[in-house]
Amino acid sequence: MVPFVPKVRIDSVSPLASGRFNAVPSLVARHKPLCCPARLRPPVTAVSPSSRGTNRLAPQSETAGRPLARRVIAAGVTVLATAVATATVVVPASGELASTSGKLSTSGKLSTSGRLTSAWGSARVRPNAIRLPGLARQAPPTTAQCEQTLSFACYTPDQVRAAYQLPALYAKGVTGKGVTIVIEDSYGSPTIKSDLATFDRQFGYPAPPKFSVLMPIGKVAKFNAKNANMTGWAWETSLDVEYAHAVAPGASIVLVETPATGSGSSERQVMETEEAVVKRHLGAVISQSFSGTEAQYSSEAQLQPLRAGLLDAYHHHVTILAASGDAGATTEAADGPGFYTQREVNWQASDPLVTGVGGTQLKQSGGAYTSVAWNDTYNTAVQKNWSGNKNPYPRATGGGKSAIFARPSYQNGVKSLTGDSRGVPDISMSAACNGAVAVYTSFSPGKAGWSEGCGTSEATPEFAGIVALADQVAGRWLGLLNPTLYTLLGKHAPGLVNVTSGDNTVGFYGAKPVKLHTITGYHARKGYSLVTGVGTINASLFVYELAGKKP
Repeated sequence: MVPFVPKVRIDSVSPLASGRFNAVPSLVARHKPLCCPARLRPPVTAVSPSSRGTNRLAPQSETAGRPLARRVIAAGVTVLATAVATATVVVPASGELASTSGKLSTSGKLSTSGRLTSAWGSARVRPNAIRLPGLARQAPPTTAQCEQTLSFACYTPDQVRAAYQLPALYAKGVTGKGVTIVIEDSYGSPTIKSDLATFDRQFGYPAPPKFSVLMPIGKVAKFNAKNANMTGWAWETSLDVEYAHAVAPGASIVLVETPATGSGSSERQVMETEEAVVKRHLGAVISQSFSGTEAQYSSEAQLQPLRAGLLDAYHHHVTILAASGDAGATTEAADGPGFYTQREVNWQASDPLVTGVGGTQLKQSGGAYTSVAWNDTYNTAVQKNWSGNKNPYPRATGGGKSAIFARPSYQNGVKSLTGDSRGVPDISMSAACNGAVAVYTSFSPGKAGWSEGCGTSEATPEFAGIVALADQVAGRWLGLLNPTLYTLLGKHAPGLVNVTSGDNTVGFYGAKPVKLHTITGYHARKGYSLVTGVGTINASLFVYELAGKKP
């Protein structure tokens, strides 16, 4: 097992000639009592679905009252230290209350003040893949079949390739050759190699040059097809591997499986694995299609040591990608059922050293595709097929402002939208359930076949494939992408495609009492937004722009 990296040291702060301050990476984490003072963050007013998209927040700064001080977190990336707010959790009517008092159930302790006091690194990550319930199909359905039987669209990987203009790159030999994509998942899947082979045969794709499955920090528990947590992660693993490979068919793949108990690996195990991947030089880009809410951190000491792997990745030019989440402008509860009733974002997507990947919905018209912000919360056909009823339920691209990290210097050009906070996501790709993709699995005996899935778990490995293509073109590992992404935005690079329609407002009915809760999100817009980041891509141009090369 790779030993865990000790806590990041904080040096005394002293001015430099550049006007910045000399401090190793640091941040101000927060307590999360179950009450919400408006001093630091204005309260969210619950509104009906008919008014979604209307910002009902009080017109005040989300950073009011924050003490600001500059910190350098990496070369060329500076942030302002910031204070944080608090959050309240409500369990959906379809879920179960954690207790008769309705308080959040947690693996840590809930103190009398309502603060989450679980041990640092003990919070567990959750997969962001959303799988359509029901029996697997023997062949992937066509878009027309899905529209006829399910009342929403579905796509094959060939359609995803076409939507992002990838065949033009393949024709030039840009396939990710010589690059390795690392995919990290709890538990993994016992049938992933054979499942990928079936996926490739179905669509005529070549096998990856090399496909390895590693357990770098310890043995993973034996797979149990009756364990819902294991099967959920196995499906996540299949989606991740198949769609990273579909986008970058010439790249090698390393699947790193992390030990886990219960719903998934702890954040500490995730970061230990990340550190091991970087130190062993296993790949150029790490794709993480899971998330944990920022709200689970109650002290600075909890999060500092967990960032050591990110710093190491930065210094070794390894790109880290993380899904922004599937609950729109809020997140799932830190532990147990429920959602927060105000705006929240997920870490690692909110970390300035990570590229947060959000979601769009692909809309097909003949052979052309356009993108809008992903939000299926109020899509009754999606909800009926996934949830069994037509009630709203959060299924939308995660996005918003971090309450832990302040604005990094590369987002200074979009400060009118982010304020003093780190904005999430950075970029987006296909993730909509109305536009779900075909995934092949066989890990459950007697249930082998094709099913449809969606979420930022789809978008993240797809973008990992894009990074592999750009690494090949550049002839080197690109590392942290964010400064380049925002530079391209400022230059109006043609490879960046504006997403100007949609929002990530979400709603759900809470239990005891049954009440509609609406978390007002943000609007997609030209340029940068807190819904889809810098937008989406035309890969035939974007790959060269990201690599700093001419087509």
